[in-house]
Amino acid sequence: MSREHAQPTSLVGRRMRQRREELGLSLEKVGVAIGIDESSARARISRYELGVHEPPLPTACLLAEVLGVPLAFLYCEDDMVAKLLMKLHHLDRLS
Repeated sequence: MSREHAQPTSLVGRRMRQRREELGLSLEKVGVAIGIDESSARARISRYELGVHEPPLPTACLLAEVLGVPLAFLYCEDDMVAKLLMKLHHLDRLS
């Protein structure tokens, strides 16, 4: 199994990959969107998703913005609560 398809070992990584794949975004596209140099964007986002590194809070804020999720979604342990956070986030955007 290639590293790209390895399962995320961290909560933040799992949530990041889940949302990135829902949006159909590449690792590189997410990395570049948060200001990482194109040459290292793919590897850096992959490391976050795999749990090799935890994104610092300012980076997590940027990731949440690019992925269109509330920051709490990335750190939410309960899947049902994470879904509710997303619903609330979308309601907030409608008002």
